[in-house]
Amino acid sequence: MNDQEFRRQELYGLLGDLPSRHHPISCKILSVSEQKTYTLEKLVLDLNGIEPVPAYLVKPLTEGPYPVVLYNHAHGGDYTLGKDELIRGRAILQDPPYAEVFTAHGIAALCIDTWLFGERRGRAESEEFKRMLWYGQVLWGMMVFDSLRAVDYLCSRPDIDAQRIGTLGLSMGSTMAWWLAALDLRIKVCVDICCLTDFEALIESRGLDGHGIYYYVPSLLKHFTAAEINGLIAPRPHLSLAGNDDPLTPPAGLERIDQELKRVYEKLGHSEAWELQRFNVGHFETAEMRAAVLTFLAKWL
Repeated sequence: MNDQEFRRQELYGLLGDLPSRHHPISCKILSVSEQKTYTLEKLVLDLNGIEPVPAYLVKPLTEGPYPVVLYNHAHGGDYTLGKDELIRGRAILQDPPYAEVFTAHGIAALCIDTWLFGERRGRAESEEFKRMLWYGQVLWGMMVFDSLRAVDYLCSRPDIDAQRIGTLGLSMGSTMAWWLAALDLRIKVCVDICCLTDFEALIESRGLDGHGIYYYVPSLLKHFTAAEINGLIAPRPHLSLAGNDDPLTPPAGLERIDQELKRVYEKLGHSEAWELQRFNVGHFETAEMRAAVLTFLAKWL
């Protein structure tokens, strides 16, 4: 086992008592409908053996197998939106929604309702965090686990090219993108928007309450910095887009992460695969960011 794989297992081990990765995945297809520019499948997945996971899969109208993006929805205090962000968008995202954008470029996308969101809503975030803690579970760990199993599901589909899987998200979805890519080598391309957060910089700027309680993993800082987690993605392509005025990504922290990842990617001989773009904006996706996303995916996915 090399050092990267050891650290990957160490990171996974911090996520609490998780369900078995060998639990058989099943899928119930509720409907298949042809939209103007893509096919929409409404699914219910069994990823964890605990509760069903509603999901949307969108596919181009052309024939597969398709490259695919595991799309991670944001938080924003909107527990109702969940996976609908993929097909409806969100106020802090550009138009059109990513379902239309991906499929227009020949890319399929899967988005699941994470714990407490969309069709899995009904329990308060703090309530579920506390309940899980009593059982040795970590809310963020359970969210990450479902995303890892969603990759398993994608790899099982004959209409998906399992060698061309990317992940992308904004805010909470951004954090999920880089955690998922750090933990799973099957993710070939990572794009995070507005949440590449250096933990120490967040503490220094007194920004901890900017994140929900879901975000906090016990003992994480005793083992990893944010740069060290992101370093596990190397040498795979990774684009990060950040706002200099975003309180969730303090500039000093962005600089620390950027310097460290430049060093890591250069050491591995793939300097061109790491890219941080910063904009003088707050916590939202700009038209320039959207253009950068599409350019990066066209190059690497």
